[in-house]
Amino acid sequence: MGGRYFIQSESVEQKNAEESDPLLEDTDVEKYVRPSNLPVLNNKELPSGFLRDNFGKEYSEIIMPEELFDTTEDTILSYYSILREAANPVEDKSAGCGTIGNATLPYPVAYNFLSKEYQKQLPYKEYLKTFENILHLSVVKYRRIPIYEAPANTVRYFVEFETIEGTDKGSGSFSYYYAYVDVIKEGTGYKISNVDIYGENYLCAPMHGWAYDAEYVVQIEYGNWCSLVKELYPTDQSGYVKRIYFSGTDGKDYQFVFFQLTNDTDVLIAQYRRTDEDHWELIKIDPNKCLKDSSL
Repeated sequence: MGGRYFIQSESVEQKNAEESDPLLEDTDVEKYVRPSNLPVLNNKELPSGFLRDNFGKEYSEIIMPEELFDTTEDTILSYYSILREAANPVEDKSAGCGTIGNATLPYPVAYNFLSKEYQKQLPYKEYLKTFENILHLSVVKYRRIPIYEAPANTVRYFVEFETIEGTDKGSGSFSYYYAYVDVIKEGTGYKISNVDIYGENYLCAPMHGWAYDAEYVVQIEYGNWCSLVKELYPTDQSGYVKRIYFSGTDGKDYQFVFFQLTNDTDVLIAQYRRTDEDHWELIKIDPNKCLKDSSL
C-alpha cells in the first residue's frame, strides 16, 4: 500500500493468560470484535454451566437440554449463540493473538443441532472444516422466510452474520455472509437439516451492473425481460426489508420482498401475487426463462 507494514502489538504483554483483567468488567468488549453497531442477535442465555461442563467431550457424549430445541427460533438462536465465541484458526493466518474465545471447544456441542440425516451428509470432521479461519461470529439479521422447493414440514430462516477471520499479515479482517438455514421437527424438538452460505462482496457493486439493486432488478428482469410490469409503485422499506409493489400487465398486483444486506446489496426473498383484497399468494417467476423464451 505504498509503505512499510507493521503488525499492531499490545502495549503490555500479559504474562499469565489465566490472570483476570480488573478492567474487563467495565469494558465494552463488543466494540473490539465488530466493525458495525448492528445489534448482536446470537446472545441467547444458555442453561447455567452447560457449555463449560461439556467442553472437551466428543459430540456423541453430550446430553443436550431439550429447551434449546423447543421452537425453530430457539434452535437457530441457541446454535449461533454457542458458535459466537468459537474459533478455528488455520496455519499461517492469524488475528494477531493466541487462543481466541473458546477456541474449538464449542463445535462438538453445536454439531448436535444438526439433524441425524444432515450429520450423515456432513460428518463431524467436514463440519469442523467449514469453520476454518472463522475466529468470531456475530448474527446481525435473522428472519423466518417463505420456502419454495423443500421437503414437507421444513422451516427456513435467513441469517446474516459478520465474522473475524485471520490473515497472512497477522491482523484480523471482517467478512460478512448470509445463509439459508432449514429446520425440521426431529423427535420432540427442532434440528437443522441444511445450511447454504453465501459470501458478501464489498467491491464489485455497483461498478459491475445493476443486479445489486431491488428496484433495477424488478424493472429490468420482470419488466423488460418478462414484460410483466405495468406500473411500479414507490418502494416500501422497513429496516432491512424492502417491499416492491407493482401492477402487472396481466391486471394482477404483485409484491416482491427483498432483504438488504449489510453491504446494501438487495437479495430477493419472495414473490407474491394478490388473489383478493387481503391475501397474497406465494409465486415463483423465473426471469431467465423469460429471457430465454424471448430469444427463440
